[in-house]
Amino acid sequence: MKSVYDKIQEIRRGAANAALCSIVNTKGSTPRKAGSKMIVYEDGSIYETIGGGELEKSVIKNAAEVISTNEPKLFRHDLLHQHGMCCGGTVDMFIEPIIKKNKLYIFGAGHTGQALAKISADYDFETVLIDDRKEYLSNCTIAEVNKMYLPYQQALKLLPFDEQTYVCIMTYSHPIDRDILAFCVKKSFAYLGMIGSIRKVEMTKKMFAEGLNITYSELEKIDMPMGVKIGAEGPEEIALSILAKLIAVKNKVIVWEKELHL
Repeated sequence: MKSVYDKIQEIRRGAANAALCSIVNTKGSTPRKAGSKMIVYEDGSIYETIGGGELEKSVIKNAAEVISTNEPKLFRHDLLHQHGMCCGGTVDMFIEPIIKKNKLYIFGAGHTGQALAKISADYDFETVLIDDRKEYLSNCTIAEVNKMYLPYQQALKLLPFDEQTYVCIMTYSHPIDRDILAFCVKKSFAYLGMIGSIRKVEMTKKMFAEGLNITYSELEKIDMPMGVKIGAEGPEEIALSILAKLIAVKNKVIVWEKELHL
């Protein structure tokens, strides 16, 4: 049987939302003691138990509240007065949402893509490196990086997108970059960026405005050229500037160019 911690890792990588319920303190007679844990899924199903009965029913309702607000909360349960349980003790229950792992899709396994994949693995991103060139993907030997060897349009149809998805586009082809960008901008994401020169960016904006059903507000959500402008040179420095922007977005920090004296 899998441990609660194994289940947490599954949930972090999966689609379902859930909360971890932990007994942090008890007083008097209670079904289970401090340290007992239970996972509650958004559909009300559970993994493990904190004692059953009316207490558990109430905790499941509390967990639904935490999943809805995405904010941790401490609940106190008086077993006799709140739940009519004759054991009569009190239970302090800390419930926290299980935070999903951020997904990072890197389109393009060239020098910069590989450099970004290498450093992102150390910053709690579930990284997927995507390319239609097998020999380039073979150069990436980082165990923590998932590799997807497929045509880009086929890969796009298989990848899940949500509010914790980060997308970095840096293939070998400008038209391919634009095709990927046009697909992703209509999806849910936390971050969407494309590498390129100022001219490439301006041409992309012009082409999108004239030929595709992409609104101005959608264009404004795209970071291009992507990354924090630190005068980066070479793949490693460019990758570092991109990772800095991803972390800023993850931590809800706005990076102002004027603050960097650029």
